[in-house]
Amino acid sequence: MTEIAQRTVGELMHDEPIVVRVDAPLAEAARLLDEHRIHGLPVVDADGALVGVVSQTDLVRARATDHLWSSWPGLQVRHLMTSPALTCRASTPIQEAIGLMELNRVHRLIVVGDDGRTPVGIFSTTDVVHHLVGAPDA
Repeated sequence: MTEIAQRTVGELMHDEPIVVRVDAPLAEAARLLDEHRIHGLPVVDADGALVGVVSQTDLVRARATDHLWSSWPGLQVRHLMTSPALTCRASTPIQEAIGLMELNRVHRLIVVGDDGRTPVGIFSTTDVVHHLVGAPDA
C-alpha cells in the first residue's frame, strides 16, 4: 500500500457527490443525508456552482435552537449552510488535505473541478480512516 503522504485526494475521494440546491427546504437536505447515509452535502446554486456545505451538525444545531426549530418549515438550506465551503482539488496531496481539515476543524472537504466551482467529489475523515485500516474500497 502506498504511503498516505504520497497519495492524492483523487485516489480516496468519493466522486459524483450528492448535492443540494441553496434554495431547497431544510427537510430535503435532511432527507438526502439520511437516505444516502452521508454526513454533509455540497450546496450549489442554480448553475451548479458550489456556494457552501450543509451537514448533519448544522441540522442538529437548528433542532437545538428554539427560534430555528420553530421556523423549520420555512427555512431553506441557505439559512444554515456554511459558506464558503472548504475545498481542494483531486490533485491535492492527502497530507495537505488532512492538515486543512484539522486546522479548520471540519470533517470533509469539497473537491472541485478545474473550474474551481463545480463539486466533483467529497474527501472526508471517513476516507482517511478507511485508508488507514486498509479497507478495500478506499
